[in-house]
Amino acid sequence: MKKIFFLLLLPVIVCAQQNETQLLRQFMTGQHDYFKFNGNVLVAKNGKMIYQQALGYADYNNKTILNDSSVFELASLSKQFTAMGIMILKEKKQLSYDDKVTKFFPDFPYDNITIRNLLTHTSGLPSYEDQFAKYWDHKKIAHNSDVLDMLKQRKDTLLFQPGTKWKYSNTGYVVLAAIIDKVWGMDYDKFMMKYIFQPLGMTHTFIYNTRRSTGKIPSNYALGFVYSDSLKKYTLPDDLPAYDYVYYLDGIVGDGCVNSTTGDLFKWEQALLSNKLVSAESTNEMLAPLVQTSPRDTTSFYGFGVMIQKTPTGKIISHTGGWPGYATSITHIEDKDETIILLSNNGTNEALLNAGIESILNDEPLLMPYDHKEVKIDPALLDRYVGKYNAFMTLDFIKKDGKLYRHRDGTPDIELKPESETKFFYCDGTDRQIEFEIDNTGKVIKTWFINTGQKGELQKLK
Repeated sequence: MKKIFFLLLLPVIVCAQQNETQLLRQFMTGQHDYFKFNGNVLVAKNGKMIYQQALGYADYNNKTILNDSSVFELASLSKQFTAMGIMILKEKKQLSYDDKVTKFFPDFPYDNITIRNLLTHTSGLPSYEDQFAKYWDHKKIAHNSDVLDMLKQRKDTLLFQPGTKWKYSNTGYVVLAAIIDKVWGMDYDKFMMKYIFQPLGMTHTFIYNTRRSTGKIPSNYALGFVYSDSLKKYTLPDDLPAYDYVYYLDGIVGDGCVNSTTGDLFKWEQALLSNKLVSAESTNEMLAPLVQTSPRDTTSFYGFGVMIQKTPTGKIISHTGGWPGYATSITHIEDKDETIILLSNNGTNEALLNAGIESILNDEPLLMPYDHKEVKIDPALLDRYVGKYNAFMTLDFIKKDGKLYRHRDGTPDIELKPESETKFFYCDGTDRQIEFEIDNTGKVIKTWFINTGQKGELQKLK
């Protein structure tokens, strides 16, 4: 997980030494109160939890409140569990990472893809989501066997020759789950329960992907909600045609559908780092920077079901997950032995929250969230702020109808509302502000972009 660029720039404020737990609680409570974060958080240092909090609703419709044991759909965080299932079978000598998929499914249409290719997203398999969007009856629930059948029937050209490139592939992890079923003769969900969840005491963790097909909802479950612009409220994605795939893909596992809590995920991470399920040799390979994810980025890699970021002092091991209504992440900063787990059931951007939490743990400057109130100012003052600015991207501030807007080609203009004559906040509900420094003549001498409490300087383009 990469730190947001402006962490490296001039600080917003100089934070006094305060209790980390208090600061974490203040930061996340403010993100909930003012900027719509809804979900659960856990932070640990040196193998011990220092902060845990549940913020918001488990169900927006009936106003059920989240608690520390609320269960969330993990989405792609599930991949590390699928990878571990394969690793367990490898140590039981039931398969090899170099085995080809055709060993288990002779009619699989691609004869040169190995288990290792699937684990590391180097298979080149086509996206099953795209195939099912075009060719599947959206009134039917698809399962893993249907994904295999779709691949066999369509025989779409691989995106690239296996092992030559990296491209994130949900399809690959669906195939891995099918291999677990085939090799061990046990359904994926039962295998995960017997060989991973139960041995680690993950008592609130299970495979669950049948809400739409059976209508059964587990107890203490955090339902995922999305915000509807037309309805002006958070609603279940089931109610919106744009998200119909949450229904017809309801039966597919391996790439997602592990459901868990912050506490159980902390148990999982500690067990993983201490080799409780497999040997140190296997764990080390899983957490190694095996495949570079971009030719332009020499710090970002993928292991088995986890992202690996190389830093000057060590590794950051992480993964994120996203599904309509859910945004999840787990991050372990190796050299500092710090863990951040974020589970949101309203799709909050977890990357920016992660960066803010890291700033607190690193005793870096961070502007705490607060309620931004619009004030009236002389529209003539806005003229001095108009122009193009650059740091990590180009921001164009324009004036129209006596108001200041952030303009970017291809996206709607966002009004920047004044909270003073020199500071403006984005009107879209995000924790973003623009602050100008002026001299005694009214000339702008510095411009700052503040994002989720972190402040970086913008340079005005001539």
